[in-house]
Amino acid sequence: MEPVSKTLSATEVAEERERASMYRAYSNYTGGKLVGLIEGIRGLGSLLLITVAVIATKFNTARAVIHPLIRREMVRAGFRLLPMVGFLAFALGMVVIGQTVLLMNRLGSQTYLGMVMVTVVVRELGPILAALLVLARVGTANVVELGTARALGEVEALEALGIDPIHYLIVPRVIGIGVSIFALTIYLILFALLSGYLFAFMEGVPLLPGEYFRQLANALLWQDFVLILLKTMSFGTFIAITTCYEGLAQPLRLEAVSRATTSAVAKCVVGVVLLDAVFIIVYLVI
Repeated sequence: MEPVSKTLSATEVAEERERASMYRAYSNYTGGKLVGLIEGIRGLGSLLLITVAVIATKFNTARAVIHPLIRREMVRAGFRLLPMVGFLAFALGMVVIGQTVLLMNRLGSQTYLGMVMVTVVVRELGPILAALLVLARVGTANVVELGTARALGEVEALEALGIDPIHYLIVPRVIGIGVSIFALTIYLILFALLSGYLFAFMEGVPLLPGEYFRQLANALLWQDFVLILLKTMSFGTFIAITTCYEGLAQPLRLEAVSRATTSAVAKCVVGVVLLDAVFIIVYLVI
């Protein structure tokens, strides 16, 4: 008995070709994104290492120029954001902390109040909110300023004058943003905890100030002070390096600056979340 040969119709052949074409297109897209991700990580890592080396070897070089730039970045990324951070901390205290105190009082779980406040506000919300606020106000400005300078040839002009662009443009931003996020985080945490207790006090929660702050002090560990410094400095360094890289890594046309800014913000948000996940693991380990 002869085997029955299966023949495909013209429609089936066209569908097979379309599926194969879609598969190739999807594979090319995924591979291109993966290669771009690897290249981006390599570029960020290289810029970070170069910046660290420049800070270690040239920090006091041209200090009359560089140190005022660092102070200017601290003012821009820190002092000028104090009113907004104060408002955010007040809202956080009223919405999150005050409601948490009120709920735990109703449930009779006031003994766990300090641990909850330290875990939610001190370890997580405070650093992340401060970092995202600095990213929104200063990180985006970094990409626009540096991308415009690159598009107009100002970076090449600095190199022609013998000025190291990393030392002049990136080092002040890395130091200024890192220190500012740390300072804003402390300010946000303290103001949020105070405003949260004020809300609970106005709601009639029978919790004395001494008991409230005693629970907070007992819940804080020495590791919290070390890790909050490392976390905020890591956030600041990553935001500064990423925004500077997007602005300076490749020649840009003026119309491409907005696209680079959007890309930088997306990468910074993802990077901050991933760094926070790493520190959560560190908290669990220690």
